[in-house]
Amino acid sequence: MAGAMRTCVTAAAATPLAPSRIASAASRRGLPSISLRPANGRAPGRGVSSSSSASISDSQTAVVASPPEVERDSAAEVVRRFYGGINGQDISAVEGLIADKCVYEDLIFPRPFVGREAILDFFKKFNDIIGTDLRFVIDDISEEDSSGVGVTWHLEWKGKPFPFSKGCSFYRLEVIDGKRQIIYGRDSVEPALKPGETALVAIRGLVRLLQRFPQLADWL
Repeated sequence: MAGAMRTCVTAAAATPLAPSRIASAASRRGLPSISLRPANGRAPGRGVSSSSSASISDSQTAVVASPPEVERDSAAEVVRRFYGGINGQDISAVEGLIADKCVYEDLIFPRPFVGREAILDFFKKFNDIIGTDLRFVIDDISEEDSSGVGVTWHLEWKGKPFPFSKGCSFYRLEVIDGKRQIIYGRDSVEPALKPGETALVAIRGLVRLLQRFPQLADWL
């Protein structure tokens, strides 16, 4: 009998009772109910709440700020400043707008000016000749392209149009060391002599000569 009692007691101790059964038995015996909720307030066997997970996830999410964009002058603005420096005879203001290896073609000269120093030297001589009363006036300028600018212009003498001074220019620009600079320029100026249709006759004669003697093209 004692052995059987020990077996029953041992079996009862080894078999866990569900919380609902304990509460039901306590109720039948008039005993106070026992709360089995853990001290941390969470139900047994439950994981972390969704709000806690969201909080942890938010705290682990790193916010990376985008680097601020560097504002640069537009290509058209650089060209405007170039003409403004020439008009004001401020060569130092023009210097930073021209790339070190810039090539500048003025079509009234037989060869282009190569390099910043050669170009600045040309404009120093130009300013010494024309003085402060003769100025460039921009008639129209392209705005959309960030690397190429076309300009039509004329010269004015104390506010009055100067004869035979209409011209057009093209500029190519690149961003070098964070600055937009002119790397190439070409000027085409209105000729003082205007042959009109005579020029077409001369061109036609040259074309016929090349058609007859194509080897002459090597001399062009």
